[in-house]
Amino acid sequence: MLIKLKPTNNSNRHYVRIGRAHLHDGAPEKSLLAGGHLKRQGRGASGHVTVRHRGGGVKKRLRLIDWKRNKQDVPAVVKRIEYDPNRSANIALLYYKDGDKRYILAPENLEVGQEVIAGQNVEVKAGNAMPLKNVPVGVPIHNIETRVGKGAQLVRGAGTTAMIQAKEGDYVTLALPSREVRLINAECFATIGQVGNVDWKNQKLGKAGRKRLMGIRPTVRGTAQHPNSHPHGGGEGRSGVGLKYPKTPWGKHALGKKTRNKKKTTNKYIIKDRRKK
Repeated sequence: MLIKLKPTNNSNRHYVRIGRAHLHDGAPEKSLLAGGHLKRQGRGASGHVTVRHRGGGVKKRLRLIDWKRNKQDVPAVVKRIEYDPNRSANIALLYYKDGDKRYILAPENLEVGQEVIAGQNVEVKAGNAMPLKNVPVGVPIHNIETRVGKGAQLVRGAGTTAMIQAKEGDYVTLALPSREVRLINAECFATIGQVGNVDWKNQKLGKAGRKRLMGIRPTVRGTAQHPNSHPHGGGEGRSGVGLKYPKTPWGKHALGKKTRNKKKTTNKYIIKDRRKK
């Protein structure tokens, strides 16, 4: 549910936030937190800036998510739905019958008290996990593995969903949210349902300060910079890019340049590229 505030000041004028009344109002499960705070500030192992425009922001603790769903045939009850500052989707805390506790991504329509289970042949309902070979064609799925036992890597963002188009031999044909169609091993696990928090893409931050709290620093346009700092810089007045194509600060193509390696061994699994209409 989206909440729009009255324009009592400029920061509230366009501010649209997501209602969290249904989420757990308290601390996360302590046993499922990683040690320390996430403060990379955009720097790599050598201490140099590898990703620009990162820094500051509110301290965050990493929640350990069960991407593998490898506790099979053990029922679990959804204890609560929680907010996770590290991702767009909400997370659900599961209490297993054997006493174990785990976090999973909360799919749409998952409710507190509901029972979920992972296994080879389980009921097709939101929150249950099973191999792709056992998922019916046309059922929305998320949290998809690319290699058997590696853990989910695909379709993890809020509101996203994928769909099986066909099954043939050891592989299933999967339509991804990016419109890419590719083959995935039929033994890979996936979770039934659409990722929750669908309204995440419709929120409006309202002011620059909220972006800073998220750990994102300002971005200066290339045309506003000195010509020594950026290929778009310099010129009199409001000059444009002034080149055949837009460039990055390092002179590379900025738009439309394919970055995927042509020799990548997994290219053979891509049936339809996401760019092709």
